[in-house]
Amino acid sequence: MADGKSCADGFCQTSVHVDVKDYYGKRLQTQKDLQTNACLAPTRPVPSFIREALKKVHPEVSDKYYGCGLVVPECLEGCRILDLGSGSGRDCYMLSQLVGENGHVTGIDMTEGQLEVARTYIDYHMKEFGFKKPNVDYVQGYIEALTEAGLPKNSFDIIISNCVVNLSPDKKRVLAEAYDVLKDGGELYFSDVYSSARLPEEIKTHKVLWGECLGGALWWKDLLQLADEVGFSPPRLVTASIITVDNKELQDVLGDFKFVSATYRLFKIPKGSGKACQTIYNGGITGAESSFQFDCHYTFKANEVVEVDAEVASILTNSRFAENFTCQPPGGSSGTCGVKPKVGIVDPFDLALKLDKQGQGSTTGGCCGPQSSACCK
Repeated sequence: MADGKSCADGFCQTSVHVDVKDYYGKRLQTQKDLQTNACLAPTRPVPSFIREALKKVHPEVSDKYYGCGLVVPECLEGCRILDLGSGSGRDCYMLSQLVGENGHVTGIDMTEGQLEVARTYIDYHMKEFGFKKPNVDYVQGYIEALTEAGLPKNSFDIIISNCVVNLSPDKKRVLAEAYDVLKDGGELYFSDVYSSARLPEEIKTHKVLWGECLGGALWWKDLLQLADEVGFSPPRLVTASIITVDNKELQDVLGDFKFVSATYRLFKIPKGSGKACQTIYNGGITGAESSFQFDCHYTFKANEVVEVDAEVASILTNSRFAENFTCQPPGGSSGTCGVKPKVGIVDPFDLALKLDKQGQGSTTGGCCGPQSSACCK
């Protein structure tokens, strides 16, 4: 079509969607075919129980997976999780082990070839995990049209996405759809690629750069604005790492623009519902029993009093983390002064440089792990 769009059931597929389908469904056969490390950018060390879960994923599923980092939030057992752009299903099969038989993981992807790989191994993985019935399913559809794909509103505890949102030409609609299908108190926890400034058309229309997760990268400041417009809580920056481009031809097109892989967490909670308080982490999160890193500002040590602002207090009391924290008024019953975190870094490029200097920017990784059975009901 002249406008590069084809429409059905209210959603218009653009030429960008067609190009991405072709890139990930036909051009890329394995991770070795990628021309940058944008879709493989590392984040943090992987906990042992997640490494063990990944070992049980079929080799073909892992080899055809092109995400950036590893997206594993905490407190997963019993949860209903949606994976945006699930690809070959690696993260879905890893997460299916962590949510357990009482939880469920749904993957949505628009690429038929990727879904075919994922669906082929459902029975294989359920047998490998020792589950009596599948707790994973896959839906073909667009991340900009979740409800049109048949996903009910207010139905998921957590949504994850691994280097996929940047591939969409309408990122605000992606966030809005995610917000709609999340339950109240639910979380969008995702890793993606961000640029140091708004990108020019020359880069945004470059098919290879778009397929490599760079051409569609959002300026990180625009994420903050879009999240607010949709209704999410302000994005909480978890971790970040610098992306390198070793292909000279692509470097010449990119010029001085820089890119970073960053993980954020956004919550669907009532705005203005929290008050600054002191909070005590009660422990109990699998893989973070003694210390829980919530984001790059807050790390909660078990039984330690920490002062949190109204925003964080609202998240902790209205989300699946509520049972793991005790909140009390500032000063507490004993007048104890809590630990005050140094809140300052909001720029993912600054965080990436800081972590690199600390020697944390070169490890393969993800973010923490699952939790107790009381997490999601």
